[in-house]
Amino acid sequence: MLKISNIDISLNETNYQKVIANILNMRMTEIRNVRLVKKAVDARRKNKIHFHCAFTFEANNEQQIIKDHPKSQLSLVKPYCYPELVPSRETVMIIGSGPAGLFCAYNLSRSGQKVILIEQGKDVDKRKQDVELFQETGQLNCLSNVQFGEGGAGTFSDGKLTTGIKDFRKQFVLETFVQFGAHEDILYLNKPHLGTDVLIDVVKNMRQAIIDNGGQVYFDTRLTDICIQDGRFAKAVLCKDGQKTEMKADRLVLAIGHSSRDTYEMLYQKGLSLQPKPFAVGMRIEHTQNFINKQQYGRFYDHPALPAADYKLAVHTRDHRGVYTFCMCPGGYVVNASSEKDRVCVNGMSNYRRNHIYANSAILVSVDEKDFPGNHPLAGMYFQRELESKAFALGGYDYSVPVQKVEDYLENRISDEKIQTSVKRVKCANLNALFSDELNKNMKEGLHLMNQKINGFTENATLLGIEARSSAPVRFFRDEKMESNIKGIYPIGEGAGYAGGIMSSAIDGLKCSEMLVKGE
Repeated sequence: MLKISNIDISLNETNYQKVIANILNMRMTEIRNVRLVKKAVDARRKNKIHFHCAFTFEANNEQQIIKDHPKSQLSLVKPYCYPELVPSRETVMIIGSGPAGLFCAYNLSRSGQKVILIEQGKDVDKRKQDVELFQETGQLNCLSNVQFGEGGAGTFSDGKLTTGIKDFRKQFVLETFVQFGAHEDILYLNKPHLGTDVLIDVVKNMRQAIIDNGGQVYFDTRLTDICIQDGRFAKAVLCKDGQKTEMKADRLVLAIGHSSRDTYEMLYQKGLSLQPKPFAVGMRIEHTQNFINKQQYGRFYDHPALPAADYKLAVHTRDHRGVYTFCMCPGGYVVNASSEKDRVCVNGMSNYRRNHIYANSAILVSVDEKDFPGNHPLAGMYFQRELESKAFALGGYDYSVPVQKVEDYLENRISDEKIQTSVKRVKCANLNALFSDELNKNMKEGLHLMNQKINGFTENATLLGIEARSSAPVRFFRDEKMESNIKGIYPIGEGAGYAGGIMSSAIDGLKCSEMLVKGE
């Protein structure tokens, strides 16, 4: 099989076989089984927007074709094959069914390993009902919400699969998602995403596969304590319906996610080694998707072949702070992502089609131990809680999301008009009250700099607060075998401080599954 890369095609071109034949000066009949393997929008020149692609195909005399075109982007492709695991006789307990825990459990179960998957939230169908009820009424279930439940926080997000890491496991993650219901375009899009509406079915199907492979899955079951004997994990204390039980396992995988704050505190008390790490806090900014399309695509803004436009911005302030956009959701919604009593935070999500009238993104400013002093490993987590308590108060103490026009935030005044937004329950407030003077100064400078990159970025835009959970505020110690300072315990994924999204978390889960079957 051959691969041809760096091919520019027009927005209206769909005959890929013809494109390849013209480039290689071959007859179309000589080219077989053409497959699109990479597709990205090139919008650097607004008057000539096109797709940048790569294809695989088959032909006779493939070695000769490469020799005949030494300057073309041709290469031979070997079929991808993820290695099979050989199970041990041990029982592995996995806490958390987000991407890290789900892929760790799935990969172990498909090898025949005995797996127990524990999730403190509900299955995804019941969880969806709780999320919708909260968005409509403000009735919060602290164990079943945008953060907690089957699939983890990523289920109610845009489902982005982009990552900067280079790892052969990425292909396995993508193919697994497609196997369990994702659209095949994630296999070739430069910026693949799943969408919440698709993810809901994908995680259900993966759960069923784990069960079919002999694994056990428990919902509404919290890890409340761990028992350690001779410096090694011995058993877990679990709570379901108010009843505590003890369950033994040989290994404990902690895929707890970045919002399991009570679990962080328990694990710290039990002696797991962890330390604070830098992260970022900020707000969501929301524009109309039509505005973003026009800014990014120019006269092609409504071309049917183009997806909803996105953006990615990063600037540095005079105080040497990074201010950047994060988790941009084209055609999406801002959602109230609260999970603790009397605290409010927000996140962004999109469905697969990304066809909502609004676009949103986090606007974040970097913070570190200078911003949350206290010389405590969980100081960053306590800082997050403090900010979310402020947001709860600004929202009127009923889980409404505090909102403000960007221009009013910049001028430090409350917006005096009704604000249209994708969130159903909002309250106008002065979001300057969320942050220190220093963080506000850097956030405002960052917004002004971003306005120079996208003209009108700070006009007719809304800020919604607070976004405080862009990443975990801690990092657990783990050695080269991914094991913590307590033997038999393996912290993984975003909650452990070793990943930053669905793809990197899933890969971390796969790495852990591979490490576990190697034994000692």
